[in-house]
Amino acid sequence: MSKSRVMYVEYKDDDIVGAGRIGRVSLSKTGRTLSYAGASMQSLEGTGYKANYFDIETLEQYWVSGCRKDGNDALYPMEVHIDEDVQEEYWREIRQQPEKVGTLKYRSHGKHSMGGRHTK
Repeated sequence: MSKSRVMYVEYKDDDIVGAGRIGRVSLSKTGRTLSYAGASMQSLEGTGYKANYFDIETLEQYWVSGCRKDGNDALYPMEVHIDEDVQEEYWREIRQQPEKVGTLKYRSHGKHSMGGRHTK
């Protein structure tokens, strides 16, 4: 892995909405492989449904993307947890809300609305 950055990682279970986290992701030179929380993931290369990476060992699917300044990182409304080791960088540099340093979760409104379905 050559570089790392703070990214949004959402696990996709049998439902299209899974647990969402903000954390440090290590990326390969090509960006096709990444590592987060001990898992190595490869790109689905456009073949996933609401997912763009899969865990090489477990085949579980994930949505991984850059963090948004507005906090609407999740595809659908949910509570997003922030890894403690990146929370200061996330609040100061990405969200530009230094007053929230120390906050380890927030409610994302999501990029899409589902009419009240699948909210966690």
